Amino acid sequence: MKKTYIFLLLAALSGCKYLDVVPDNIPTIENAFTLRSSAERFLFTCYSYMPANGHFNDNVAFNCADEIWHDDPPRDIQAQFFNIAKGQQNVSNPLGNFWGGTNRGKALFIGLRDCNTFIANIDKVQEMTEYERDRWKAEVKFLKAYYHFFLFRMYGPIPLMKENLPISASPEDVQVSRMPVDSCVNYIVQLLDEAYASPNLPEMISGSEGSELGRITKPIVLALKARVLVTAASPLFNGNTDYASLKDKTSKGEPLFNQTFSPEKWRRAMDACREAIEFCEAQGYALYHFPGMLGYTLNDTVQTELDLRASLTSIINNTEVIWANTNSTTADMQRWSMPLIAEGASTSGPKGILAPTIKMVEQFYSKNGVPIEEDRTWDYNKRYTLRKATSEERFYVKDGEETVQLHFDREPRFYASVSFDRGTWFGNWLGNYDVTKPLFYPKLRAGEMSSRRGISNYSVTGYNIKKLVNIETSVASDGNFTSNLVNYPWPEFRMADLYLLYAEAINETNGPTAEAISWIDKVRARAGLQGVADSWTNFSTEPTKFQSKEGLREIIQHERTVELAFEGHRFWDLRRWKTAHIVLNAPIKGWDITQKDAPSYYKARLLFNQRFTLRDYLWPIELNEMTINRNLVQNPGW
Repeated sequence: MKKTYIFLLLAALSGCKYLDVVPDNIPTIENAFTLRSSAERFLFTCYSYMPANGHFNDNVAFNCADEIWHDDPPRDIQAQFFNIAKGQQNVSNPLGNFWGGTNRGKALFIGLRDCNTFIANIDKVQEMTEYERDRWKAEVKFLKAYYHFFLFRMYGPIPLMKENLPISASPEDVQVSRMPVDSCVNYIVQLLDEAYASPNLPEMISGSEGSELGRITKPIVLALKARVLVTAASPLFNGNTDYASLKDKTSKGEPLFNQTFSPEKWRRAMDACREAIEFCEAQGYALYHFPGMLGYTLNDTVQTELDLRASLTSIINNTEVIWANTNSTTADMQRWSMPLIAEGASTSGPKGILAPTIKMVEQFYSKNGVPIEEDRTWDYNKRYTLRKATSEERFYVKDGEETVQLHFDREPRFYASVSFDRGTWFGNWLGNYDVTKPLFYPKLRAGEMSSRRGISNYSVTGYNIKKLVNIETSVASDGNFTSNLVNYPWPEFRMADLYLLYAEAINETNGPTAEAISWIDKVRARAGLQGVADSWTNFSTEPTKFQSKEGLREIIQHERTVELAFEGHRFWDLRRWKTAHIVLNAPIKGWDITQKDAPSYYKARLLFNQRFTLRDYLWPIELNEMTINRNLVQNPGW
């Protein structure tokens, strides 16, 4: 009998129901690698398991932390991931189950099986060049690494799907075990190194190669390697004694988590970040600056805001986005982020449901580039006091309108990222592209045009997300989106993220050096801020904070929170830093959106008392999986 790959390993991981489909898939796999066209379809099947981070329902981190909130019960929202933020995760039917592929979790072990099948069979295809065969194989090795990493970051130690088991596998063979943290990381990095070593994996894909946009390139491989190794060096996975009792049943009692902190892991991460940055910059990647558009009239204030917005959303000559995931686009993300900002009935226009929390708004710096609670010149205790905007402030707040002090004298990233009641908004609406004319602004108080519309089209906190709306997406005078809704692909990696990862790795390896600070300052300069040393020395109540390793660590972590807000990074960062049980145990608040006048509207009201326990650092493995495979051990606390 010709050697045939089957799904026994998957059955051990995801239930006996998969055994029932084995016979039907054998001829399918044989046929899939007869022709180049069918093999290409199988390649795209391997890509299809990519989590759809560009949709608000499917981005785990976007929903599971404290950056945004929804009404309760949520409307026009699939609540599975949001319910994790509300403490409703469970072991019998886990939310966001990427292990078994239920409750909005994609079955990544099935994806790994398909990747293995592809790699094992692609050499059988005759009618393709060696260049193409090698390139496709490198792409699928990357996808194997990515899916393993996604599972690892979520569950911790996982079984490694190095290859599918042959038909002769015994029942004992399919009772797979979870592998130690270091083994998982080393295998993921091995796959990435093999993919990068392919001479036929492209360094760049140009805009003229439209059908190939989103496919894997060498810069993407190196960016993922940097992220993997920074994650592995972080406290959750590096010498975490909290998991000393988590041991594989088939081993000699050795913990699945290494129990001794290794500084070498940070050095390895630092080297990987440097390699990724150097290679990316050699290919022309850099922090993005908005080039302007025909018909736009800008000034320096709005230019900086558009530099920041477009770095995430622009699809034309965007030098910053290393991997734009074309398998996950953002039309709905934009509609759900944007409120009505001008008169017009809206039936298929902005919905404004995705609501940043007051807690997240307070994370952004003052105009002096330090946290608002640290700024000596910014009265933190009066942040909820009403204040009327002057004409000099009209590009941030509508001239003559009242809002709270919290919305004044903040850094440009705040105004580029968050929309608020009476806060001005450039672009995205007919006739709103000229700074010499009054700019539109949302009116979010009860009964006003941007406020609660029907049962679902409103922000429960009084904030919306400006950052995720492409500047070229436009709304007509009737309040509906025009045909020019720019459905940009979700940016999985961008240069600012890589710079901050590098700064973090340098600080953890060598301490608060000038080199570490220089990479933070690159990101801050694009945001119109002074460097770390000047900002803290001149304005902070802790002027020497940046001079210690611990202080600079805190600065870097805060910088990542601000720069990468609403991009799906904060939740994973808080977990790998082991600070989630501190940060995510605080009240979630918004403004009183039921009120019509400013003094009543601007009263912070409690929406939810969030809880994050130590067991929440790792996803639970479904109980049914534990019954099927008795070699699996459950994560602590579940």
